[in-house]
Amino acid sequence: MKVDTRGVAVREAWWGKVGEARHLGLVAALVLLAIVGVVTKPDNFATASNLVSILSLAATIGVITVGMTFVIIGGGIDLSVGAIMALASVWATTLATQSYGPFVMVVCAVLVGTGAGLVNGLLISYGRLVPFIATLAMLVAARGLAQRMSDRKTQLIQSGNTAIVELSTTRLLGIPLLVYIFALVVVLGWVLLNRTTFGRRTYAVGGNPEAARLAGINVRRHTMLLYALSGLCCGIAAILIMARTTTGSSTHGDLYELDAIAAVIIGGTLLTGGRGTIIGSILGLLIFTLITNLFILNGLNTSDQLIAKGLIIVVAVLLQRRNLKERAP
Repeated sequence: MKVDTRGVAVREAWWGKVGEARHLGLVAALVLLAIVGVVTKPDNFATASNLVSILSLAATIGVITVGMTFVIIGGGIDLSVGAIMALASVWATTLATQSYGPFVMVVCAVLVGTGAGLVNGLLISYGRLVPFIATLAMLVAARGLAQRMSDRKTQLIQSGNTAIVELSTTRLLGIPLLVYIFALVVVLGWVLLNRTTFGRRTYAVGGNPEAARLAGINVRRHTMLLYALSGLCCGIAAILIMARTTTGSSTHGDLYELDAIAAVIIGGTLLTGGRGTIIGSILGLLIFTLITNLFILNGLNTSDQLIAKGLIIVVAVLLQRRNLKERAP
């Protein structure tokens, strides 16, 4: 079988150039939004407290976005991330779990998130369910289980477990620890995607599953691991939101899946899989977080904010399709 390596090299080369240009465009968009914030709300936007608020909000969704980037590059989609995060936060803040201390609470959140993601992966890889259907079912089930466990009540973190809350209140150089945790997850995600065999296999599985299988990659197992990784990120995000709100609740993470998917798309990751970057996804996330912050500061309607986000997503997908048609050899 003849392999057209020249064609592959050409596609990789143009995608690299498009990716670099997109990153510059995203940075320019961030600068433009910052200018808008300074002009419209000079006394509120460019303050230390507001910038910390932006970073804290981005941290929780950002950890989920890292996991979502892996899943979409691998050719999948995960609609259940917000619900899994809510379930992990509720499970970790039950009286039974809290009685064992903050360490057990953290381990519980991570295990619940990873376990739920693993179930998604098993259903998709070995149960042959379409990712959209499998993760939609998990969204409903996880949210329902969280409501059942909490009896639809908000569970407060007890005074003996303030170590978790301190992730949000303790600051290093004026920045909360949870932002550093977010940064660490981003760095580890970048290394995993760009400097390991796991990352190369993720691109291969998302780009052409059949070719990846013929190359000796266990596509089913790798897909399962991608969803487990997404669940792990949801567990970490649950810890961060518990720190920010001092609670575990079945309402946590509402529509987070849409924000994460939107950030990944804006960052340039192809919905069909095989192409994407962690840096692009994080830049896309920061754009959405800044937009949310500007709407809040200017007292604009939440509905208008959602409309704006929807329009941005549509434009991003249209630009993706246009680039693919123009650049394909």
